[in-house]
Formats: sequence, C-alpha cells, structure tokens
Amino acid sequence: MDGADVIKLPGTEDKKSAKKRSKPSGFDPEKEERLRQQNLKRLAVLGQEDGSVKRLESLVFGAEDELLERLMEEDGEERSSGMMLLQEEEEEEEDSGGEEEARQQLQPRKAAWVDEDDELEEEVDMRQRHRSGLMKGAAEAVMSTQKLQQRMKEQFQKSMGGTPSWAQTSDHKKKKKKAHDDDDDDEEEEEDDLLRRTGNFVASSESLPSGILRMKKCLHANSARPSEDKLTTVQFHPSAQVVMTAGIDQSVSLFQVDGKTNPKIQSIHLERFPVHKARFSLDGETVIATSLRNRMFYLYDMMEGRVVPVPSVRGLNEARVKEFSVCPDGGALLLTGTNGYVHLLTLKTNEVVRSMKINGDVSGVAFSHDGSRVFVNSEEGEVYVWDMSSSRCVSRFTDDGCVKATSIAASQNGRYLACGSQAGVVNIYSQEACLNSTNPKPVRAVMNLLTSATSLSFNPTSEILAIASRVEDEAVRLVHLPSLTVFSNFPVAKRKIVYRASCLDFSPHSGFFSLANNKGHAPLFRLLHYPDF
Repeated sequence: MDGADVIKLPGTEDKKSAKKRSKPSGFDPEKEERLRQQNLKRLAVLGQEDGSVKRLESLVFGAEDELLERLMEEDGEERSSGMMLLQEEEEEEEDSGGEEEARQQLQPRKAAWVDEDDELEEEVDMRQRHRSGLMKGAAEAVMSTQKLQQRMKEQFQKSMGGTPSWAQTSDHKKKKKKAHDDDDDDEEEEEDDLLRRTGNFVASSESLPSGILRMKKCLHANSARPSEDKLTTVQFHPSAQVVMTAGIDQSVSLFQVDGKTNPKIQSIHLERFPVHKARFSLDGETVIATSLRNRMFYLYDMMEGRVVPVPSVRGLNEARVKEFSVCPDGGALLLTGTNGYVHLLTLKTNEVVRSMKINGDVSGVAFSHDGSRVFVNSEEGEVYVWDMSSSRCVSRFTDDGCVKATSIAASQNGRYLACGSQAGVVNIYSQEACLNSTNPKPVRAVMNLLTSATSLSFNPTSEILAIASRVEDEAVRLVHLPSLTVFSNFPVAKRKIVYRASCLDFSPHSGFFSLANNKGHAPLFRLLHYPDF
C-alpha cells in the first residue's frame, strides 16, 4: 500500500501543525474541515472504520458527552467485576483462615521456649534446702531432671488449684467450663430447692459415700447476733427451719436457717444467768435453760413469748441444776445430779418422780431411739443400761480401755453407741452387743482426737458421728459410720473456723451441721448429700 492510503492521526501530525492548533488565534475552521473530509474519504477507501480512531476523532472534533458516557459504562463494568473478584478472594481467605484455626486447635500447643539442656539426662541432688520440699521420701534423695520437672509441675498445679487457665488447651477449657457450669447449676438448684422448703420433711437419700464429705461453708448461724462470750449451746429446732444458740453472755437467741443471711427471729436476756445448757422440748414450743451454779432454771414459751422461772424442784435434793437431757416421751427431763444420781423430772408439775443411782459420778447420759432404755456412764468408765419403765439396771459393762469417761451418745437407728474418754479415744459399740453382753468389744476405736472427747453427736440418719474436744482448737472430726472411717476434708486446715467446740448438732434431716465455739460463733455447714433441712 502506497503512502497516500496511510491514515495520519491528528496526534501524529508534524510539530508545526500541532503548534498551530495549540494557538487559538491561528485556528482555521475551513482547513480543519477539509482535513476531516480527506480522512473520511480515505476510510471509505479502506472499507471500514477504526473504532479507536473514531472515538479519538470525536474527542478532537466534538461529541465529548457521548464518549464520556461510553467510558463511564466501561469503567463501571470493570469496577463491578473487580468488586466481585475481591469478594470472592475475601471469602476464600476466610475459609482458609477458618480451616487453619481448626487445624491449630486440633494440634497440641508447642512450648514457647525450649531449653536444649532440659533434654539431657542428669541426676539432681534433692537434699539441698530449696529442693527438699519436693521429696516424698528418703528414696528420692537423687532424682532425674525429667522427674524433677514433672514434680515441680505437679507442685505448681497443686498450689494453683489445678492447671492455670493460660496453660490449658482450648478443648480442656471448654470441658472444664462446661463441667463447672453444670456443677454450679446443680448446686444452685439444690440450694434453691432447699431454701423453698420449711417445716416437716421426709428424708430420702442414697447411702452416704465415705472419704470426702461434700459440704459448703455458710454464714455463721448466729451472724445476725454474735455472742459477746463463748457459746455453750447450739441446737436445731425439731420441725421448723430454725436454730437456737445460748451462752455465757446470758442470752438465748433464735435464727432462721437459710444458709445465706440467717436472720434473727428473737433473742431473750436472762439477768445474772449465764446459760450452761439450753434445749428445745420435744414439741419445739418451749426452751429449757440451765445455768452453772443455780438450782433455778428457765422455761421459755415461744408460742406466748413468755419466760417462766422455776426457782426450785420439789423432791430434788441437789445444790444446782446443770446437766439434763430431754426424754423422748416429751414430758420429762433427766437431771444429772451428784454422787451418781440421775433424777426424772416431770415438766407438768416440776417435781422429781423417781431417781436412779450408779457407782461413781455421772459423766454422760444417752437415750435409746425409742426412749425405753437410757445409757449412763460413770467417770470410772462403766456404762449402765437402765430400763425407764421399771427404773431397773438391765445391763452393765466397762468401756474398753477407758480410764476416765467424758461423754456418751446413742444413734437414732438403735444400732450404735459411742463412748468418749479423757484420752481422746471414742469407742463405737453395737447397741445390741451392749444389751446382751457384759463384755462387749467396740467395732471401732476412733483415735483422731488428742485431747478429751467432750462432745459426741450422731446425725439423724445415723450415718455420721461428730466428735469434738473443747480443750484444743479445730479438734472436731466427722466419722462415716457405715465404713467406720473419718472424713478427710473436715475441718479445713487452711485457716481456723471451728476453734474450741463445746456443742455439736445436726438439723432434723442432716441438711446442716453446726457447732458452738469459744469465740461466740456458731459455724454453719451445708451437707450437700442431704436434700432436706
């Protein structure tokens, strides 16, 4: 093709013509029109039109609006396709990121830092002062580095109460959180269910497991009114959700038991009358209170809110009325006198109807579950069994190994009899053997107390025996009777809670356990195994 047929674009013209177009003063419309017509003729010769040339021609010679519309349409299409591509890329990145996170969760965590020296097998001398606490015996005087690391890890986890959260895997955290939430839900439901109930209950629980007693420390039973002096008495009401405390500060107080606030119901003050012992009557309508050096005792009628002093007992030749037990028939008290005497006092007329005597001084009295028998032990270690209807001694035996007796208690199911001694030994007997033999042998001798066993109490289901000594702090133990073993988790050794306990008691269906201590408090514990108060 010769040079005449070549299309010359406006942008490829010589510099001279370009300079002329750049100057508005030298613009010649006629010349430009002639040039345009020549270009059209040349395109007609070629038989086709070049689209790019046409758009450039329109831009130079006019039709700018039409060109801009086409350019905007093309640019919009490019942007739309670009946005779709970008969205697809982001989705792919999210999918790949989720898959990567799942792979990381499945894989075990790697250590953030590894010391090559840890892999070396070396023997470490454990007898050094800063390592001796990690030894479990003389055989571990020398330990490998790997074993030492494991021991230190166990010690750290024990001090932290388990594996710290920052060292747990995500799966372990989820499992632990789920288990913790389930336990909290169960415990809250159990507590809420208990706190909604009041009055009489029918206990229904499976056999109590041994080893660890599931319990929860509650607010002190008398936190609404702490005693100014030591407490001598704590007792749960036989039917209502109420607990009574009394002590040397000359007061008797009643509290509602809810395990959270334990609000005070009522408190009475007995002038110049430090309370040695207080007990509910069998029907729970009256409180009987005795003092240390008085012949007088008080009857507090809770229904009428009336305090009745009893200055003397007809037919009682004693200098004071101090120790007593409420008879299971509900209408009488068994007073502990001097020189081996016990006196039966009827509450209807406040007089002694009959007396019984043993050899030596009386150290404790306990009724059988039906009230037909009463067990009386002397300080010399002899136990007498009396028939209440005939006032006759039907059996007698010596507490095995006892030099001086201090306390006695009988279980409500009629199966066990516990005898405490000054040496801290508590012998547990079968009641059947005590009634049918003059030389019964204890089924178990509990030797966990190191000082005098001054308080004994069976729970209502006869599955727990609480023993305590008022001579030493934290000297309280709970015995699992089916296995005759001591629960290992009470009292808690981290800090003092119990101090010196002088009285122990369980609620009517074992849902709560409390005690009176020398600090004027009545620590309260919720026994989670039992669903009712």
